[in-house]
Amino acid sequence: MSDHHHTHNPAEDAKDMERARVLSEALPFMQQYDKKTIVVKYGGHAMGDEALGLEFARDIVLLKQSGVDPIVVHGGGPQIGAMLTRLGIKSEFSGGLRITDKATVEVVEMVLAGSINKNLVSLLNRAGGQAVGLCGKDGNLIVAKKVEQKIHDPESNIEKILDLGFVGEPAKINPQILQTIIASDIIPVIAPVGVAPNGDTYNINADTAAGAIAGAMGATRLLLLTDVRGVLDKQGNLIEELTVDEAKALIKDGTISGGMIPKIETCIDAVEGGVEAVVIIDGRVRHSVLLELFTEHGAGTLIQKKASA
Repeated sequence: MSDHHHTHNPAEDAKDMERARVLSEALPFMQQYDKKTIVVKYGGHAMGDEALGLEFARDIVLLKQSGVDPIVVHGGGPQIGAMLTRLGIKSEFSGGLRITDKATVEVVEMVLAGSINKNLVSLLNRAGGQAVGLCGKDGNLIVAKKVEQKIHDPESNIEKILDLGFVGEPAKINPQILQTIIASDIIPVIAPVGVAPNGDTYNINADTAAGAIAGAMGATRLLLLTDVRGVLDKQGNLIEELTVDEAKALIKDGTISGGMIPKIETCIDAVEGGVEAVVIIDGRVRHSVLLELFTEHGAGTLIQKKASA
């Protein structure tokens, strides 16, 4: 007989028992997150890798199947850069930051709301989910305002405002369209392109967009997938939990530095904006989203308002 239930292979039996035990241990976590909104910011190296992408998609579909309401927000910096190069659009930089002119923001929208968004939707659908792609223009989801980027000019010792062009931040989130979608079996996938009241298109940092959406949706968790293990202390050890105050102190004393600063500021803003907790997760670890939500150990640094009881 080919029916696998009737083969007696002790090694296989042990493996099946282990599977059952793992599923059983996930139950209290599934109950904790039942009907709760989880916003997942997807980015980093996993985005360009088909096999990793499909595995991520399966994990998100599993969340939806378990009664959780996942919302995926994605970035796409490297892909935007590659497309600008392909089209021969030269970008100006100021203080190390790309100036986004009209031609550039058209490519940003094309890549983010077009190819990347639909590729992710397609992966989720292939994994057996029902995904729908949106950007901040859909249902006026992300109303944007221009970012005021201040830089300190060492020459004159004054702060200058840098004009980055069509780079925006969320001014208002209109979550109605997302509420409608997650009430169904559909997984929304969001490209961080916003629209100004006058109709201009703005490129928005994906972490910032994910934080704002998580706040507006009153999400239980915001998971920021990154290419680092999480927040490390001065000795290079992973810090598993931080309060908002502790996180601010670590920025002050230089423990959190460089590109991690804006990420942590996004986490702090999200928690202050109504998200229960934000987790910086290593997206390079297989099944990191499931490990974080459905196991005792978690996978990364969790930031919340006050310390856990």
